Amino acid sequence: MYRNILPLEQRILQCRHNYIKINFKNMTQQSGKLKEYEGRKLVGFSMEQIYTVVADVGNYKKFIPFCKKSDIIYRKENFLKANLIIGFPPLTESYTSEVSMVPSCLVKADCTDGILFDHLKTLWIFNPGLKNNANTCVIDFSLSFQFKSIIHSQLSNLFFNEIVRQMENAFLQEAEKRYGKPCLKTVRLER
Repeated sequence: MYRNILPLEQRILQCRHNYIKINFKNMTQQSGKLKEYEGRKLVGFSMEQIYTVVADVGNYKKFIPFCKKSDIIYRKENFLKANLIIGFPPLTESYTSEVSMVPSCLVKADCTDGILFDHLKTLWIFNPGLKNNANTCVIDFSLSFQFKSIIHSQLSNLFFNEIVRQMENAFLQEAEKRYGKPCLKTVRLER
């Protein structure tokens, strides 16, 4: 998306500017099927550490709940395509995800060919945390998806919040596994 167009500093500023313009809550809701989540947290890991975990798509199957497969099929600088299979009873979905990245700053993923989803997008933005502690950062996370089927949409109402919570926690647990105990307890922030 931004690769090879602007110098790194300008790309980071542009990504943050574009993020401000994204408002998942104003997206058109067709048949009430669109599900959205936005969260902001202050965490005890650096931007680089959290970015490294989130950008490690090939290993999602090892630490993301319900991710059964995560294979990279194409990779170039700051962009990759991956085949993913997610499964949580009674649903299993195979899809391709196109992932754009700005190192230590942003990871954006779009579902391109899913059978179950009309729309699936995730966006992670990493910003500096506490002023005097480089081992902290603020994570802005957005998830937006829409099932093709009203039945699947209704089923998702039963488990959506729990799945999002487990997914967010899985990334933080993986960061702790890789980098050790965080320097502070995670704090949920208002947006």
